[in-house]
Amino acid sequence: MGLLTDPGVERSRFPALLEKYHRPLCVMLYVIGIGWFLALAHNSLNHGTYFSENALLPGLVQGDFEGDTQVLQYLESLKLEAEKHTTGMPYAWLVGQFTQLGLDTFTHNFTLNYPLGGGKVFKGKNVYGILRASRGSSTEAVVVSAPYRPPSSLLQGTAPSIALMLAMAHFFSEQVYWAKDLIFLVTEHEHLGAQAWLQAYHRTESGAGILDYGDLDGRAGAIQAAINLEIYGSQVSHIDVKVEGLNGQLPNLDLVNLIHRLCQRETVLHTFKNRVDHPQPETFNGWYHQFKTLLAMIMSQATGVPTGNHGLFHRYGIAAVTLEGPAGQVRGRRMVSLQQLGRVLEGVCRSLNNLLERFHQSFFFYLLPSTNRYISIGVYMPPFAMIAGGVLVKALALWYSTSCAAEEQAQNEKCKKKTDYGLLGCLPLVVTVHVLSVILGCAPGFMSSLGLRIALQPEDSIFLGTSAFCISLFAFPYYFGRQMGLTNQSWEIVKIFALLELGVILFASAVYNFSLALIITVAYTPIALLSSPSPTLKKRISKGLLLILIHPVVMLFLFVAMDSYSNYSDIPVHKFLWKSYVATKRALMYSIVDGMIYSNWVFHVATHCLLPVWLLFWQIVLYPVH
Repeated sequence: MGLLTDPGVERSRFPALLEKYHRPLCVMLYVIGIGWFLALAHNSLNHGTYFSENALLPGLVQGDFEGDTQVLQYLESLKLEAEKHTTGMPYAWLVGQFTQLGLDTFTHNFTLNYPLGGGKVFKGKNVYGILRASRGSSTEAVVVSAPYRPPSSLLQGTAPSIALMLAMAHFFSEQVYWAKDLIFLVTEHEHLGAQAWLQAYHRTESGAGILDYGDLDGRAGAIQAAINLEIYGSQVSHIDVKVEGLNGQLPNLDLVNLIHRLCQRETVLHTFKNRVDHPQPETFNGWYHQFKTLLAMIMSQATGVPTGNHGLFHRYGIAAVTLEGPAGQVRGRRMVSLQQLGRVLEGVCRSLNNLLERFHQSFFFYLLPSTNRYISIGVYMPPFAMIAGGVLVKALALWYSTSCAAEEQAQNEKCKKKTDYGLLGCLPLVVTVHVLSVILGCAPGFMSSLGLRIALQPEDSIFLGTSAFCISLFAFPYYFGRQMGLTNQSWEIVKIFALLELGVILFASAVYNFSLALIITVAYTPIALLSSPSPTLKKRISKGLLLILIHPVVMLFLFVAMDSYSNYSDIPVHKFLWKSYVATKRALMYSIVDGMIYSNWVFHVATHCLLPVWLLFWQIVLYPVH
């Protein structure tokens, strides 16, 4: 029990070579993996999109929608009604419009017991109408949704989305080919309304009673797909297709391809990440353009935050996307009318009406460098495995070297001292860092309530409390180093444990949120490999500074600062730093609240997974071994 492995392990040539050459091998794997992944944005290493589900039949759907005038009438009427409800949603008007169209119309009430606001309660209401299938038995359904934003909202208004939805509901109600129910949903309070409606529809709990999702008076069939509309004007420059969902989940690629294909047929300019496809993707400029698009998706997916209400449908096995129509005009392009958008939406709904089963044939794990190219999981995982592979190679090399050293020590007749290559002696250290990390992960509620007592806002008290807790852990090696059993030999055992745990985190998260795993891997792998005790104070400080750069809180600040720089690159340095600081506080607060309400995993991954591994490396780097 005192040894990591059997000291009598048979020495073979391969482990010896691995132990001898593992350093250049780790560097080679990391560099080749990075280069390989960068090259995936080139068309020679990715693939063109195609349909796996032939039942969608987008080419057989002929658009008949001619309701442009009707959309504008609904839009003007809604704007007049919104002026009477500057801070809320015009429930009565929406209910009246759905009812006049002959839909089964219902309202849905929900309540949020804000978890970090000292007893604050927020109420909201959704309105939805159901068009029952004329050729089916209400066993399946398709959702068309839109968030309502009052005139007082800081975000762009979505009145054109609701107007288009009403016009489409009127048009669809006159057709007789529907085999699935159509649900037209208008939600309040952005993601919160959609989350409450979905929980009520499926009768699922999330957030430990924080969100009282209420009850639904009417239901349709099992939801097969959802289209969320965020149209900002009566004419838009283009349609941007948003795919990223909660915790990095993605819709089935067939649905994404369907929308792009229908936009192309209706001569609607369509983009991904608001980036038009490069006309010459085979050139260097074309590769660089597609790489920037790919990078934009990675940065967005890694946050785990849905880019629209569609992202909350994915956890229920529902393929969903958001269609965003920014107001304004692209130079050299004509504007897109609501009638064109209506025909795209008609084609999508009619194609979905043809589905005989849930989306399952195409990809759920992919990256998009453009609207018509994709990188599947079988293509991007090999370079990822090479980038992260150095972690496992280093762990194996350390395992072999410690096993051989333990064997030599055990066989040395002059050695009377008990071996230092023990696993049990390191357990107190390993357990302690994990307990401390769990305490931090569970502390935001306490920090918030404590801050309210001294008139601090929750985001200030949580950020200050988290920062103070993490700074206090910087002194962990000096307070607990020798007491936790770290010696001149056992630090290698601790590093093996840290590397193996890091490897498990990287490869496990890559299956669920690949982008988050990729960012962590690129940042952590080289510094984790370099982490080791040093005999001089100068080397310990230099390694410690590198390690601080990958501390979860520091990484959050750096990424927020990068985002702030991309938006405010021309402001003075002091204002830039202040904006980054404020944005970091809010990002931390949002990640905690999203974890409590929507079960976003990013905060828990940072505290329960990354922080204990970081503390183990910190313990190793600052321990003065001679």
